[in-house]
Amino acid sequence: MEPALAYLHYLSIIGVGACLAAEFYLCTPDLQPPYVRTLARVDLMYLIAAIAVLATGFGRFFASPKGMPFYLHNPVFYIKLALFVAVGLVSIAPTLQFLRWHRALKSGKERILNGRDIASARRYITLELALFALIPLAAVLMARGIGIQG
Repeated sequence: MEPALAYLHYLSIIGVGACLAAEFYLCTPDLQPPYVRTLARVDLMYLIAAIAVLATGFGRFFASPKGMPFYLHNPVFYIKLALFVAVGLVSIAPTLQFLRWHRALKSGKERILNGRDIASARRYITLELALFALIPLAAVLMARGIGIQG
């Protein structure tokens, strides 16, 4: 069971990374209205992948052969969780922007995109990618027992 959870956890993490990369690729300074719908869909897939990361992560937490104390007594585990939460919190701003753009397009508005909003969403996505890139580092340190006192 644990190997299957680990595999699904890694696939989910790859899914989150792929969605973030796709958002970064799509949300460019010359963003055009047809890509707004795609951005909204990719953001929904990002949410699903993030939920899968969380669900499989909890599964691994409870089913790990190392046991819960291994995680609970390692400060790097909390850093990893904090990074995951930070990525999620930072993702709120671009998600809301994508939804605003999508609703405006559906209501028939044509001039919905402006450079300032696009640049802002892109900065948030860049920050998400940077924070997300630190999570595997924390995972490697945690798996090696770095941070455990004793």
